Amino acid sequence: MKLALLTLAALSAPAAASTCTGPLCNPEALAPYFARLEAMRVAKGEAPVHILQIGDSHTAGDAVTGAWRDLLQARFGNAGRGVLPPGRPYDGYITRGVTASISSGWSIGATFGRGAVAPRLLLGLSGFSMTAMRAGASMALNATGMTFDRFILCAIGGPNAGDVIVRFDGGDQRRLDFAAPSRQPICRTIRLAIPRSSVEVVAETRGLTITSWATFRDDGGIALSNLGVVGSQLAHFARTDDAVVAEELKAYRPDLIVLAFGTNEGFAPHFDPVAFEAVLRSQITRLRLLSGNVPMLLLGAPDSLSRQPALRTNAPGALVGCEGAGDQPTLFAPPALTAVRDIQRRVAGEMGLALWDWQARMGGPCAARTWVRRELPLMRGDYVHFNTAGGLEIARRLQADLDRGAASAE
Repeated sequence: MKLALLTLAALSAPAAASTCTGPLCNPEALAPYFARLEAMRVAKGEAPVHILQIGDSHTAGDAVTGAWRDLLQARFGNAGRGVLPPGRPYDGYITRGVTASISSGWSIGATFGRGAVAPRLLLGLSGFSMTAMRAGASMALNATGMTFDRFILCAIGGPNAGDVIVRFDGGDQRRLDFAAPSRQPICRTIRLAIPRSSVEVVAETRGLTITSWATFRDDGGIALSNLGVVGSQLAHFARTDDAVVAEELKAYRPDLIVLAFGTNEGFAPHFDPVAFEAVLRSQITRLRLLSGNVPMLLLGAPDSLSRQPALRTNAPGALVGCEGAGDQPTLFAPPALTAVRDIQRRVAGEMGLALWDWQARMGGPCAARTWVRRELPLMRGDYVHFNTAGGLEIARRLQADLDRGAASAE
């Protein structure tokens, strides 16, 4: 399904432009999210709050999102692990709080990377899919301190989709039917009287495609879902299918959508600012439409550095050298990263979107050099990715700014 051009044009018409300054811009755009947090805090039995972050390796690695999840759940309560890609979609896949396993007999689809071959399968929020190549193919989640009483499985239904068997804690067995008159996305929900800590999904027939799954705890608290594809750009997320994304958003009901792209765009050999801005505007508009205008937070690209000579001129603009003298700094910020951040800030202001200035909260240009070379490093030696300690520090700074934003938005 593709969005109608007239609808896109109407929804993407900019709101009154605002000057986007400070680490958290336009906090008033997050007022509905702040209100949900407050309602959940004061009223027992309130539905859990769900944050859904979509991004690249910073999101997939879960160093920042995992620390942010821990901070929020320590304050507001644990509402489960949230949404995950199905199975184990790639080597090195990280799932803090749960362990994911998968049998043989699955074919992987993806928006980017090895699974992104044509013809591309229908893909949803996670950016991945798993298609059963034989009956009996299975996948499982085992939680560590993340019990759940609501399980959701999203798949592509159709005349030959068949059933799946779902087992909880190795015993309680249910059946989910994905048969449908025509090929279409379907999300099925199972509510459990007793919280569980593990779930296994077994495909009864060959050909079923699973796009995502989720575990939640429905007695208040917060769930934070991290859906990232390593190496991806926002343009790759645009490859997801509107109907699948809409069905998943309806099932998962996020209260806040966080978009966290920009690093890979900034490290591209040749950056096209016009194309990037077009994609950014269209995907913001698309997610607003498909989600029913759920509040969104755009994370500006973090400070990151490179030594690759080819990236010294990947966009117009002055080169910011962070180590070395003269015209040949050995460690520098690719010029495209500055262009990415400038576009993100301007678009956020023009579209009335909340934006968090990740680079500024790290300390500004060349901050990555300091974060790597501290006595206790906060970033890895690639000057791009964060270690566990750095993820916690970023999460603390982000949440502190959101707390101030909530106070100012009242």
